[in-house]
Amino acid sequence: MRILCLIVALFAVARGAHADPTLRVIVHPKNPITTLSKQFVADAFLKKRTRWSDDTVIQPVDLPQKHSVRAKFCKAVLDRDVGAVRRYWAQLVFSGRGVPPPDVASEDEVVAYVAKHPGSIGYVTSTVTLTGVKAVGVE
Repeated sequence: MRILCLIVALFAVARGAHADPTLRVIVHPKNPITTLSKQFVADAFLKKRTRWSDDTVIQPVDLPQKHSVRAKFCKAVLDRDVGAVRRYWAQLVFSGRGVPPPDVASEDEVVAYVAKHPGSIGYVTSTVTLTGVKAVGVE
């Protein structure tokens, strides 16, 4: 049994990490994208990538630092904990090289923000109703 578990674990590592299936990445419905790489999403939220392929500015939106969904997103997509992301942004802000994405109070507010801003990208759990936005696959 242990060998089977080890084989399954090694196979999962070999295939690469994928975003948590309970999380959904959402974009404005006019965005033609249907699938994004995990790296693209991470780069968008860390503002290492600032434009969509059509040259529209990427506008990521975050949940508050203490929100459990943000912690889940940071681990699953950014491969960092919330504290490491906070330190990343503190360095950039201090050096004048960037500002973090805006925070909104709830997952419903993430949906509303993304629906309102054509270049936006956000994340919510699979239980949130998606009105005026679309979920995209993350590979």
